[in-house]
Amino acid sequence: MQTKKKSKHTEVFEPFNIIVFGGDGDLALRKIYPALFHRQIDGQLLCEYNIVAITRKNPKDSSFFDDLTKFLKESTNELDIDKDIHEFSSKIQLIEAPEASVEGYKNLSEYASKYPNYQNIFYFSTPSSAFGPISKALKESGLVNKKSKVVLEKPLGYSLESSKSINEEITKTFTEQQIYRIDHYLGKETVQNLMVLRFANNLFERAWDSEHIDNIQITVSESLGVEKRASYYDNSGALLDMVQNHLLQLLCLVAMEPPHTLEAEEVRNEKLKVLRALRLFNKKTVQSDTVKGQYTRGFANGKEVQSYLEDIEKFNSKTETFVAIKTYVDNWRWKEVPFYLRTGKRMLKRYSEIVINFKEVRHNIFPSKEKLNNNKLIIRLQPEERIELVQMTKIPGPGGYRYKPIALKLDYLDSFKERFPEAYERLIIDVIRGNQTLFMSQNELDAAWTWIESITSNWKASGQTNILYEAGTWGPGDDILDEGSTWITKTWKE
Repeated sequence: MQTKKKSKHTEVFEPFNIIVFGGDGDLALRKIYPALFHRQIDGQLLCEYNIVAITRKNPKDSSFFDDLTKFLKESTNELDIDKDIHEFSSKIQLIEAPEASVEGYKNLSEYASKYPNYQNIFYFSTPSSAFGPISKALKESGLVNKKSKVVLEKPLGYSLESSKSINEEITKTFTEQQIYRIDHYLGKETVQNLMVLRFANNLFERAWDSEHIDNIQITVSESLGVEKRASYYDNSGALLDMVQNHLLQLLCLVAMEPPHTLEAEEVRNEKLKVLRALRLFNKKTVQSDTVKGQYTRGFANGKEVQSYLEDIEKFNSKTETFVAIKTYVDNWRWKEVPFYLRTGKRMLKRYSEIVINFKEVRHNIFPSKEKLNNNKLIIRLQPEERIELVQMTKIPGPGGYRYKPIALKLDYLDSFKERFPEAYERLIIDVIRGNQTLFMSQNELDAAWTWIESITSNWKASGQTNILYEAGTWGPGDDILDEGSTWITKTWKE
């Protein structure tokens, strides 16, 4: 039986209601509720709290809680957790709100009035087009005060203009200090460890610049297709779905300068400087330094799978399912160091990682004609979380100086036996405690969109089209890429 570990946590939070709009949706059931559940059974929620699931159509309580129980059990290896699930489920109240209005939120207002001293945390697990109307209705219903907070799920618009428009609507109700724009990649354990790796180890920080680093690769490879996200995905594509948020945030953590402290404003300001230093694309460079593709029929996990067009049942779609970008951060530290960003659907394997490729040694003193491999620092985010430092090592034996690359590994599962909290657990707890460090500011979002639009506008201006690639492969290959784009496959790790 998994029991509460109250002795592990001493921080006591202020009582709160977490009110989840889209409360019966897939994200809420798969991520938000399991995150809160694990923080409860781990003994971290040392306060009174309630969960309110706002639904447009009130589901039958039995079906909602049956689904909830299934997802909670799938989130743990523990077998005997029925008592914990029952206790957690008792904190959830289903409230129907068919529209975002004072009348639509009447039942919510009545419920919240029972807890006048609780802080209300509003979690918008809805399309971003609903953020403004929900915010307005909450304000008009008198549900927002200085203690209130709001969590926003991506995508936050589809362009710089739409992002600013959404923000203008939300900030009529909430201040910037109350807004938490969530990106679950920033809550991953290895991403968190990147800060410690860089700024707590003199070995790496002294070599973290253009003098020592040849290139940096950030890859998010997905083996699945679009699944149930066809409608959303076809309006975003790989660039907006993954690069605009996840990959750019990882790039910021790799490239940022040391903040003065770990205070939210200090960290976010350093990330903002990186985003503003990203080299913008023009009509010429977008053709030489970006590639976009779309998957066709192929084989995945030994089974034949459909093309993207068949998956979405829309055969004239020009949406990209793969994108590769070579970009630069124009500042002193990173002068002319290429950053390779890559992501794609229906790839050969599922993995996410950051690879820091160091430069070659200046002179090879060893008599062997074999090439000395560059040192690499590999930060694997998924499916397993680990860090590897690849270095050259002598092969044992009397045969002279024979060598090969060997990886020194820090495997989290081997090194830390306790369960790792999921990213949403860390991020939701940070919302509760009021720490915005791992959440994007609107200034960051604006800078990211400015860079992204230098790609999308020049794709359109240059007439750049998708390169087709087979599902279950690594995407566009040497045989179909033009000569100027061979950096795509030449630098691919797997």
